[in-house]
Amino acid sequence: MVLVSEERWSALLKRLTGSQAIIITPIRDTERFIFGSAYEVKPDDQGRMIIPERLSDYAGLGEEICFIGLGDRIEIWGKESWEEKEKTIGRDSAEYIEELARNEKR
Repeated sequence: MVLVSEERWSALLKRLTGSQAIIITPIRDTERFIFGSAYEVKPDDQGRMIIPERLSDYAGLGEEICFIGLGDRIEIWGKESWEEKEKTIGRDSAEYIEELARNEKR
């Protein structure tokens, strides 16, 4: 699950779907998924937010969650799911870095 400010919403959507003149099926489907599952939430007076049940269920959130800051957005993970993802990232990070370096040279 991703949490973004109103200001960053459009930029994130553009980054995910691209800026092609012709909108192809994968882009339309991505937009449908994002818009169809997006919610606007407002913090209460103490800065707390209620995560809609539909999103909580989709993300598999339990009682313990992790907030992962990623520059212009925050990802919200169930604790167990994040720990598994963190292991995968740690194991594969050297390969990810090599791939980024190859793409940078192109």
